[in-house]
Amino acid sequence: MALGSFFSRLKEGLSRSTAKITETITAVFKKRRLDDEALEELEELLISADLGTAAAARIIAGFRRTRFGKEVTDEEIKSALAEEIASILTPVALPLVLDRSLKPHVVLMVGVNGTGKTTTIGKLAQVYRDDGLRVVMAAGDTFRAAAVEQLQVWGHRTGAPVITGKPNADSAGLAFDALARAEADGADVLLIDTAGRLHNKGALMEELRKIIRVLKKKDATAPHSVLLVLDATTGQNAIQQVKVFKEMVDVTGLVVTKLDGSARGGIVVALAETFGLPVHAVGVGEKAGDLRPFDAGEFARGLVGA
Repeated sequence: MALGSFFSRLKEGLSRSTAKITETITAVFKKRRLDDEALEELEELLISADLGTAAAARIIAGFRRTRFGKEVTDEEIKSALAEEIASILTPVALPLVLDRSLKPHVVLMVGVNGTGKTTTIGKLAQVYRDDGLRVVMAAGDTFRAAAVEQLQVWGHRTGAPVITGKPNADSAGLAFDALARAEADGADVLLIDTAGRLHNKGALMEELRKIIRVLKKKDATAPHSVLLVLDATTGQNAIQQVKVFKEMVDVTGLVVTKLDGSARGGIVVALAETFGLPVHAVGVGEKAGDLRPFDAGEFARGLVGA
């Protein structure tokens, strides 16, 4: 997908978030002095748009410091709001950088079922294959036949081998076998899928920790990246998911999916303010080209319609 097309899809998806923001700003700030009442309305609007209380308070503090008492138009507010949001997002807009000295760089993908985790692995495989890298994928969600089949489709599409096991097989053992295969193949990157059954948090936590322990028996430094995949449409539930997975494993970065159909784009700002974890990529569809590195400025402008 061309870059312009990607951002138009992203902006279209975010427009569902921006509709309320834009309408309210237009109604409230048609040449109005930025007083306490106006700032309070703006803060409530930001919270209702899923930016969260901490990010909203930080943005309002910035407005109070630089623009309090001044007459402003709705367009000036949107532009200033985009700047404030971008300042929160810029520190976390970091691409996933593979260590080329590692053979392979091991990426463990985690997240609840339904976030687009398996699809994201396939997209990453396509991206890396297009860059000329040798990729191996591991179908570690052995409890879901659909996840295994989905990864095999991506394997066929990308030409990357997919390591699978029997239904309900031990995920840690499969991860170990996949790392052995990746090392033997001289692969540049190993992408490992995992289960995401949060209704049984204790079992999932033990499974993920076991995968990591077993990987370290083969390579003491693995996994080198642990990416948490989040579905933007879940809104504030994404905050809880990050908290839970950070308890389980050392999450190193985030991928946010389904922003093309989301009315909850503000959650990315809340995640940045709350956790400060790198947001490596965002997704706006099912194809490989629909996953792109996160751009703070584009996202901020899209979110507020600036």
